[in-house]
Amino acid sequence: MLDSLWHSLLSWYAHNRRDLPWRRTRDPYAILVSEAMLQQTGVERVIAKYHAFLDSLPTLSSLAEAATADVIRLWSGLGYNRRAVWLQRAARVAIERWGRLPPSVEDLLSLPGIGAYTARAVACFAFGAQVAICDTNVRRVLSRLLRAADTRPAAETEMLALAQSLLPPGRAYDWNQALMDLGATICTHSAPRCPLCPVRTLCKAFPMTGTAGRSPAPVVGETRPRWKEAPFAGSRRYYRGRIVEALRRLRPGEGMIISELGAQLKPGFADGDVPWLIGLLLELAADGLVQMPREGAVRLPQ
Repeated sequence: MLDSLWHSLLSWYAHNRRDLPWRRTRDPYAILVSEAMLQQTGVERVIAKYHAFLDSLPTLSSLAEAATADVIRLWSGLGYNRRAVWLQRAARVAIERWGRLPPSVEDLLSLPGIGAYTARAVACFAFGAQVAICDTNVRRVLSRLLRAADTRPAAETEMLALAQSLLPPGRAYDWNQALMDLGATICTHSAPRCPLCPVRTLCKAFPMTGTAGRSPAPVVGETRPRWKEAPFAGSRRYYRGRIVEALRRLRPGEGMIISELGAQLKPGFADGDVPWLIGLLLELAADGLVQMPREGAVRLPQ
């Protein structure tokens, strides 16, 4: 089965792979930037920001040496601003320890903010390491392909071990990219296009769909509890983002009086709202996203 699976998926990928800018390079730094940006952000939003970020900060050293405020400004439009701070912290530690990004998964994991997926992705896509990756798309594809009849939810370690066992010798880069592309374009979450899937005849979930392309039956190993999300507008995350965006608009090094910031954020801002705003600013300061250089003032970190 493995030979058929490898041949079918890799042949499909050779003719259908997405042309993404980070696939045109093996520069570890450029690939790390792309992986940081792609966390919780769609590909189309990332592409333009990826080019702009690398135009301004083309090397790991330039990122490490930049003012944090400039890095945060470059991150505008991507959301989850903490990613920018952690990306720069990782760059600074890597430069201090090795003068570059290290090639091993273990050393990459030792960098601030680098998790298992990102460490494996950089090791594979930049350095050619024969390691599996397991993002949301890969997990969904493998759950449907091989675990459709399994009633046990798969632990992360179990799914990663499964992914590692499927790697074709010497082809980890193409194989991992192929699985991600299949999950992003064919084996999607809510409306998989099963009749177009190159591995449908090997898939344990496909017989559950028939040939009309109906959604596969639920796969226990791929699901997560679905909680009703709180509205974003008016949430703490909403206001945190608005604070950072307001400070981005200031000139480099410039700060803002907290009461002025509050008036921009919230119509009718009053003295009673000051503790709420200071609480948000303290959270942002702990995340490295703002500084309060003097009482009653705030700015982006320098």
